[in-house]
Order: sequence, then structure tokens, then C-alpha cells
Amino acid sequence: MISPDQTLGSIATEHPESTAVFLRHRLDFCCGGGRKLDEACAKAGLDVDALIAEIDGATRPDELQQWDKRPLTELADFIVTRYHEPLRRDLPALIDAAKRVERVHGQKPSCPKGLAVHLEFVAAELEEHMGKEERVLFPAIRTGYRGQQVHMPIRVMLAEHDDHGANLARTRALATDFVPPPEACSTWRALYVALENLEMELMQHIHLENNVLFPRALGQ
Repeated sequence: MISPDQTLGSIATEHPESTAVFLRHRLDFCCGGGRKLDEACAKAGLDVDALIAEIDGATRPDELQQWDKRPLTELADFIVTRYHEPLRRDLPALIDAAKRVERVHGQKPSCPKGLAVHLEFVAAELEEHMGKEERVLFPAIRTGYRGQQVHMPIRVMLAEHDDHGANLARTRALATDFVPPPEACSTWRALYVALENLEMELMQHIHLENNVLFPRALGQ
């Protein structure tokens, strides 16, 4: 049973199907996962009871699991294979698509000018961040380090997650909330669909770390 005074992060952890509902209503459950549901709904102008009912009626996709009681080593491995590897695979194609859109449609007022450069910056930031996790934090967790032993690297990762959240907001702004204009070509439209999916994937990725992996590793 979901309570209005639960945090968004705890709800997303206990009810993974809620993440799709949160995304639909633009509720930040990853970097903003510490906010209580009723407070977040009030700020967004949403009816908290209606939102809870929407979550209760949501279907959990097969790939979404509850990770709050699974081994931390298994969760770390899942994050790498489910999120890190696809990011490395997919981001170059998104950057290329953004460059093509700007090259072909640069004279149109609706063109997302600067999007390609921004995505290159995002890709570099994410690669550096994921590398730190894979070389330092995750091996420490697999070794059995907990609490103060992983406090500093987790603190760094949390700060960088806030930066990723700001980058997502900038991406959405440059891409006009992922709503293509009527004159958009097929590449332009496909780019916005892919960017909206990237936002969803990265928010779920950050949620699993901020609200599940890191607190458990710290013994919270």
C-alpha cells in the first residue's frame, strides 16, 4: 500500500512499475527521490490519490525488478550490463543524428541548435562517471567494502548524478520537450523519440544507484 508520505525513491524501489507513472507526470524519482509523494504532487499540481491509483493500476514490465533485497554484487553487475553498456552503444548514434538534423535544418527556427554539442558533452560526462564506477566503486562493493569504506566515492557519484539531472533538463529544453515540429523529418522525429527513451533509462539508472545501491552499501 502506497502512502502519500512515502518518498518517491522508496516508492520506485518497492513498486518499480511506478517509475513509468512518475516519468509520465515529470516527477523526479532519482535525484529528487528524497521528496515525499504528497509534497511532489502538490508542487506539480497533481492529485496524490489519483496518482496512487494510477500506480496501483500499472503493470510492471518483466525487466523491472525489486532490487532492495537482492545481492549488491548482482545489482552492480545489472547496472553495468543493463545501463552502462547500452549508453556506450547508443549515444554515438544519437549524436550523429543530432548533427544531421542541425546540418540539414539549421536555417529553420525550430531546429534544435546546440543539441549535438550538448549530447557530446553528456556522453563525455557519462563515460567518465561510468568509468569511475566500474574501476573504483563497483569493485569495492564486490570486494565487500561497506559504510565509511565507500562513503567518499559514493559522495562523488551522488554529486555527479545531480549534474546528470541538470544535463537531462537541458536536453529536454533543447529538444522542446521531445515534441517535434510539423516540419520535422523522420530523422528528427526518431531522434526525439530516442532522447525521451534516454531520459527514462538514465532516470531509472540513477534511481537504482541513489535509492537502492548506495544506501545499502552505506548501511543506511
